[in-house]
Amino acid sequence: MMMVSCIDTVILPDDKTVDEDFWKTKSDVSLMVEGAYKSMVSSDVISRLIVWGDFRSDELLPVSSISSNATVNALNEIDAQNTQTDNTFASWACLYSVINNCNIVLDKAEGVMSIDPSYTEGDYQTDRSQMLALRALCYFYLVRNFRDIPYNAHAYMTSSEEMNIPQSNPDSVLQCCINDLVEAEKSALDPTAFSDWKRVGHINRDAIDAMLADIYLWRGSVMHSDADYMKCVEYCDKVIESKKLQHVPGRNEVVVKEYPLADGTQAFTNIFIDQNAEESIFELQFDGRNNSNVALCQYLYKYRNTNSPNGYMKASAIFGTVGSGAAVYTQTGDYRYLQNCYAVGTGADAYDVRKMVTQMEWNINNPVGMSGQSRQADRAYDNFAQNYIFYRLSDVMLMKAEAETALASDNNDPQLRDAFNLVQYVNSRSIYSGSLGNDSLKWSYYNTKASMETLVLQERLRELCFEGKRWYDLLRYNFRHVDGIDYTTILAAQEDAGKTFVRNDANMLNWATRKYTSGAAAAASKMRTEPYLYMPINQSDIDVNALLRQNPAYSDADEYKKNY
Repeated sequence: MMMVSCIDTVILPDDKTVDEDFWKTKSDVSLMVEGAYKSMVSSDVISRLIVWGDFRSDELLPVSSISSNATVNALNEIDAQNTQTDNTFASWACLYSVINNCNIVLDKAEGVMSIDPSYTEGDYQTDRSQMLALRALCYFYLVRNFRDIPYNAHAYMTSSEEMNIPQSNPDSVLQCCINDLVEAEKSALDPTAFSDWKRVGHINRDAIDAMLADIYLWRGSVMHSDADYMKCVEYCDKVIESKKLQHVPGRNEVVVKEYPLADGTQAFTNIFIDQNAEESIFELQFDGRNNSNVALCQYLYKYRNTNSPNGYMKASAIFGTVGSGAAVYTQTGDYRYLQNCYAVGTGADAYDVRKMVTQMEWNINNPVGMSGQSRQADRAYDNFAQNYIFYRLSDVMLMKAEAETALASDNNDPQLRDAFNLVQYVNSRSIYSGSLGNDSLKWSYYNTKASMETLVLQERLRELCFEGKRWYDLLRYNFRHVDGIDYTTILAAQEDAGKTFVRNDANMLNWATRKYTSGAAAAASKMRTEPYLYMPINQSDIDVNALLRQNPAYSDADEYKKNY
């Protein structure tokens, strides 16, 4: 299934060392735990998180001026909704490599306790918690992007082992993830266990609860399950209360904040320049020396180590206008409008991404005229020390708002008001002019279930753009507005049974394709049904594993038949 690439020979010792000389000491286990995290920061993983979560949505477009190469061709296929089964981003091997590294620790670490007395039961349970959670996170990404995936909790120690196993249905995989995370939470790192980068660089209880909230929100949207939405709210509340308890009021904070979010004047610097902010929950660490976030640099900044002015992707035109139907921002007085992209302003087709690229904060006292500023290359290619953020508090707050909106029984439901308050709080910390009383973000405008659902989706885009969230946000919206999704059976089996696949929601398709200056309708027509929401299984994996079944959207060469 995972082929040789799943056995990470860079991180793992050779087979003899594994069998005879390794797994003897506490430091051996620590090395392997850190190795699992290290495998997650690979360029292959990060590039896929960007492409799968951001590029497939309305956020990013390919840069047309770059000379053709394998990556450019793969991105252009995805952009044209014409992804081929040999597309490099259809390979899942890098995530299965992380999973296998987690499985190795889970299989081997327990035995070290009987050899090294310094490796205690508490140490083992903490390590086990992190590996269960990291494995669950990887499987969650695979389900959202491929749907029907092989699930395995066994460690492969050599590339000669039999690896061919069939795909599991997504409902069963998600349940395995939930079970692992619930188990991991029991012995999770306390969020206050570290004061350095490990505070959010290692998976702690807050991170596990955020993952559980995310998975329950996803499954609730697919299954239309109130029980799952309620579990999402429960875990969001756990994270929110934990972050409140950890908050240390600032010197000028006379009234303690309702939610410990940084003020808009400091948020961008704290989160994306200084990094590991108070409101962060889990982010992969890049120091620019021992590791460099080359993938993020290549895709959003520079595509090669030259004086190239841009990366593979730019932000779409929706980030350059304010207040129009296709605009991201409701007003110019939003710090995020000024900070997320370079040279914003009406008229351009696309914009350079600034978020997670720059190391400089704009002069907040003089934001007027920013649209005339040129792009500033503030980070060197070779020491690109930008962390990759998986979860932060505002994300969790907006997850809760989304779940509460889904749970609301009718318009003016108290849960809608609570959802609005959460959105308003996230939004208000980023407003630098005017007041909420004069702003368009008023309760009277959003006191219906439909309008609140749209508001949450819009605020998540404003707050979390380019952080790998948008495509999954759009998919959850889609699932809530269609009927008949069967997560208990793989797509190939549904095709065998003659089932008609569910057609996707028109609003979701309009949002996903609004980034195109032309051809939006054609792009939408190529993703009419559920199978097109996922990547194809890479043909090289199918060639070596006869048990794998291709996504039906990619198994027929007849384009007209495929799309309709």
